[in-house]
Amino acid sequence: MIIILNNDITKEEVIQLINKLTDLGLEYHQSNLGGRLLMAIPNAPKDFDLRQIQMLNGVHEVYQVTEPYKLASRRWKKEPTIIDVKGVKIGGNTLNLIAGPCAVENEDQIFEVAELLNRNNIKFIRGGAYKPRTSPYAFQGLRTEGLKLLRRAADAYNLRVVTEVMDLSLLDEVYEYADVLQIGTRNMSNFYFLSELGKIDKPILLKRGMSAKIPEWLMAAEYILSGGNEKVILCERGIRTFDDSVRNTLDVAAFPIIKELSHLPIFSDPSHGAGIRNRVIPMAMASIAAGADGLMIEVHTNPEKALSDGPQSLYPQQLEEMIDKLRPIAEVVNRSFDFDKVVVE
Repeated sequence: MIIILNNDITKEEVIQLINKLTDLGLEYHQSNLGGRLLMAIPNAPKDFDLRQIQMLNGVHEVYQVTEPYKLASRRWKKEPTIIDVKGVKIGGNTLNLIAGPCAVENEDQIFEVAELLNRNNIKFIRGGAYKPRTSPYAFQGLRTEGLKLLRRAADAYNLRVVTEVMDLSLLDEVYEYADVLQIGTRNMSNFYFLSELGKIDKPILLKRGMSAKIPEWLMAAEYILSGGNEKVILCERGIRTFDDSVRNTLDVAAFPIIKELSHLPIFSDPSHGAGIRNRVIPMAMASIAAGADGLMIEVHTNPEKALSDGPQSLYPQQLEEMIDKLRPIAEVVNRSFDFDKVVVE
């Protein structure tokens, strides 16, 4: 159950409501989500008479939400969540593209990519400064220097930065340079970390755990939402299955399912979902057709020399080819196209 409170609710009315919930044996979690005061009730019975709460002073509306992910559920919030990132809207009818290299390698590389994105009217640049690698001997990223280069390149070309924060100890540093904080597949179940992300005011791009079911993924988002941060963007990046013909299995069915269950925007990461660049564009097209709100794409000016994920990184000309192929699909699914090639003076 979700209880929406009046913004002008008095202290006495709050006490009355809490006493009522206690008398009924109901647990509650109070938060401020998107400027709305609300309470999530995790143990309300399915047949609970909502009028017992609706009649109380200070209560605006009550919704019966039977799913364990109360705040992420579409049952109480019918309209899609739209997130503003420095004037660019994510969610709703607008499609967006996040693109860039897997890792920031040097100044020339990240500025060349930033110029490419600006030329194609792409608003978001991605790039890893701290890299979670399976092997401790693989390239771990430029760390603080990588964050600084990413921010400088973004500012030079009016881009918004999306980069991963690996650990709570790095949150303050990444927060300083990023516009959207990415949470990788390995951290989807790091619940204390997710709770702390609920306390900040920047958007969180939450990647699906490599073996996570969709309800588990939404429960991970619930940790962030319950902390008061409503700016959550889900990202399907492929799950681990028995099939080894692809790096991961991109779950295209996740897009319509999420749209049925939740109000949160959802992106697709076909680069990780496919694992090889010649499969990225078809999976990107399928994702948009299935309802994704945007794409997260790896692109590199020289993939053969990339220090991370070169085989799945698109060449610049492939990025532009993908945009051309996405345009008619966006028209068919009635989505506005917020990126396209432009002439830069």
